[in-house]
Amino acid sequence: MAKPLMLVPLLVFAAFAALALVGLLRENPNELPSALAGRPAPAVQVTPLGEGPLLRDADLRAPGVKLVNYWASWCAPCRVEHPNLTGLAAEGVTIYGVNYKDKPGNALGFLAELGNPYAAMGADESGRMALDWGLYGVPETYVIDGQGNIVLRFAGPITARVLENTIRPAIEAAK
Repeated sequence: MAKPLMLVPLLVFAAFAALALVGLLRENPNELPSALAGRPAPAVQVTPLGEGPLLRDADLRAPGVKLVNYWASWCAPCRVEHPNLTGLAAEGVTIYGVNYKDKPGNALGFLAELGNPYAAMGADESGRMALDWGLYGVPETYVIDGQGNIVLRFAGPITARVLENTIRPAIEAAK
């Protein structure tokens, strides 16, 4: 007869296997779920970064579709996605930037080198705003509708493929 303690490893393995199966059966296993989708965007809590316009809470509640992009100068994928953000801004898409846990001089140097696609921005030096938004890491981008509701949360760099298959459809859905 097996001792009850000998079953513990088997039960632990079965629990992990069940969790893995649930993850694989999701519609898109690479997509991080967002509890905020369809809900109002959390409040903006940033400090000024540079001389440009400061991102304010009212900006997110204003009419029109907009993006909120969390980024940092120390983030290599942020550098990869930057040309796509610049292209969107050139098309007239409003993008707000939140610089995450970065040194102001480094952040401004990043923008001086690569260009500034942000209509307004601010720094989240402590990461408090990011916690409220459920930030997974940088880069992370949110599509916000004209009522200030989150339509999409995308964690990771906006590549050309992501732009066409995920971001543009979300922008259209938000209109």
